[in-house]
Amino acid sequence: MSKLPYRPCVGIMLLNASNKVWIGRRAMKRSVQQDEPGSWQMPQGGIDEGEDPLPAALRELEEETGISDVEVIGQTENWLTYDLPEHLVGKALKGKYCGQKQKWFAMRYLGNDSAIDLSKAEDDEFDDWRWEDAAQLPGLIVEFKRPVYEQVVEHFAHLTA
Repeated sequence: MSKLPYRPCVGIMLLNASNKVWIGRRAMKRSVQQDEPGSWQMPQGGIDEGEDPLPAALRELEEETGISDVEVIGQTENWLTYDLPEHLVGKALKGKYCGQKQKWFAMRYLGNDSAIDLSKAEDDEFDDWRWEDAAQLPGLIVEFKRPVYEQVVEHFAHLTA
């Protein structure tokens, strides 16, 4: 595993006017069962070669949710990393990575909920969504990503109070 690199990735903590965080339920074609811990997550995705993190975050957000009406209000200074569990190495992330290194952005949603369109995603990333309290997020993500979510929640706590 140590010979494989981390996949460069971005994550987005999208906040509404009430400081609730947008989360999506991963589409059921994945191995996670509906409403099990791990079936909900914030938008995230890979950075294309030559792409900077912020444009990648804006692109991923729109691709996965249809949302483009946002204001960037924060970002992590450092990259946050997670390792894939051993049984997923060589399978997940096209078998090319040991995990992901992520740059996280906090964004304020300026639009209306009616504009959110999950059908815009090419590969049906999410099949449902809701606004959630930031403190609940680590308990909703798959276990191996939980430490990153704890760091993101702590880093952006001043925005979600």
